[in-house]
Amino acid sequence: MTMFKWEVVDPAPGQPVAPQQRLPWGRTIGLGAQHVVAMFGATFVFPLVMGLDPNLAILFSGICTIGFLIACSNRVPSYLGTSASFVAGVAAIRAQGGDSSDVTGAILVSGVVLALVGLLVHFAGSGVIHKILPPAVTGAVVMLIGFNLAPVVAGVYWPQDQWIALLTAAFMVCAAVLLPGFWSRIAVFLALIFGYVLSFLADKAFGSIHSITGGSNGKEIDHDRVSWAGVKGADWLGFPHGTLADGVSVVHSPSFSMTFILLVLPGVIALIAENTGHVKAVAEMTGQNLDGYMGRALTADGVATAFASAFGGSPTTTYAENIGVMGATKVYSTAAYYVAGIVAILLGLCPKFGAIVNATPGGVLGGITIVLYGMIGLVGAKIWVENGVDFGNPVNMVGLAAGLIAGIGGVTLKITDNFTLSGIALGTILVIVFYHAVAFRKNDLGAGDAGEVTKRL
Repeated sequence: MTMFKWEVVDPAPGQPVAPQQRLPWGRTIGLGAQHVVAMFGATFVFPLVMGLDPNLAILFSGICTIGFLIACSNRVPSYLGTSASFVAGVAAIRAQGGDSSDVTGAILVSGVVLALVGLLVHFAGSGVIHKILPPAVTGAVVMLIGFNLAPVVAGVYWPQDQWIALLTAAFMVCAAVLLPGFWSRIAVFLALIFGYVLSFLADKAFGSIHSITGGSNGKEIDHDRVSWAGVKGADWLGFPHGTLADGVSVVHSPSFSMTFILLVLPGVIALIAENTGHVKAVAEMTGQNLDGYMGRALTADGVATAFASAFGGSPTTTYAENIGVMGATKVYSTAAYYVAGIVAILLGLCPKFGAIVNATPGGVLGGITIVLYGMIGLVGAKIWVENGVDFGNPVNMVGLAAGLIAGIGGVTLKITDNFTLSGIALGTILVIVFYHAVAFRKNDLGAGDAGEVTKRL
């Protein structure tokens, strides 16, 4: 079987589809479109936050996803969307007078550093990862990745239209569990259509809504739930072009400054945690041993980030949103990701369609993401359960506690005026350091000892 030949299957409802398998092309295309829907919001929003072009980000996300799949021999089904790990570093660069070329130059160097880390893991063996990330730690890291996204739902999407969000979430839960066969597998896509139509009807029946929007900077204003103002002015076909808000061309060459590079390098820590956690999560869901592809995944993401940044694009990372889609559908076929990559490339060359998807009401995204992000976090709990992690042992319970709260709660550790650790990066570091600081006592302490430690605390 060649890398680009998949076994065609038609499984019973609830049965998984392996990475080397695929459904008939019609269904595979539908699932690929669902992956595009899952990644689109964040992949489009984060470039805007960083002052980069969203259509260029979509285009490169498709190109980089295909490159990632090839680098991993089609064994690691993942989508490379825009990374949020560099948002804080980019803000610091701009605060110090840097422009978009300084931003992409600093991120390019970070991509190279991540690629080198991947090469180290590849040649030193996955044992390096196992020693640093045993099941107890891996489960915590995966949980951080999912639950750290909760503030995005609570602070960005949900407040835009709480009732549409609630109804969309309810529809998605019911569709994923109650609908038969293939229809349950595309529950995310169906929920998007349901929420979009529901928002349109709500505008007609009740008029505009008074709430925050993605572009109102947290201020409540009167606005339609569905607004196609940006769609009308967008072109049907065209390569991303024009200038960014700071006057730099959308497609540009990067500039390099050691000061700015040091501001974004901490983001590499988060990318290592995300990539290793995602590979572990995919391995857990598919039941396959992907340790040999850990280094490849890190290197591929690093190269992708550097490649996109070389042309003015956004940094990439394996997307938790798409892992959530796989968890909901149980379809792990890499064929669907090739479809998603091709669709993303076409979307990147079609500003009008990108504007349509970008007009998805925030309440709809709130309803979809509140389910998806929770499922990602619960994959971490699944890793704990299936590996028999004993939380009666204080090494596991106390050793992981601080990192979980720091990562999920967004705790920030200020090292210098320009160097801080927070969120997933800080949480992962605390989980690893605190766990290994006491791991030597793991065999001496047994089930129930965590209770005694808790009493003493």
